[in-house]
Amino acid sequence: MKDKYIGKSGTLSRNEYEYALRMDVLGKVIKATRQQHQLTQDQLGQLIGVQKAQISKLESSANSATIDTILRVFLALKAEINFNVKLKEGHYIRMNK
Repeated sequence: MKDKYIGKSGTLSRNEYEYALRMDVLGKVIKATRQQHQLTQDQLGQLIGVQKAQISKLESSANSATIDTILRVFLALKAEINFNVKLKEGHYIRMNK
């Protein structure tokens, strides 16, 4: 279905769709984790040095957030962070915090 309506894997339209989907899920994970820690958006913002409005935007969609902001949010929430980047040559870069 995705191939037919969005585009085949690897096409620009498909990559954009999957990126937006991942950012939406990331925002929901941030919100759920913040709520588990019983923090308000304002409190989380104060922990990482941003306004409540930025936390709200981040939770609704992480599209406009920088990696730095996302890392600071998860570090403030005491979450383990893992990034895997696969290079074309088949090498991986792993980052754990």
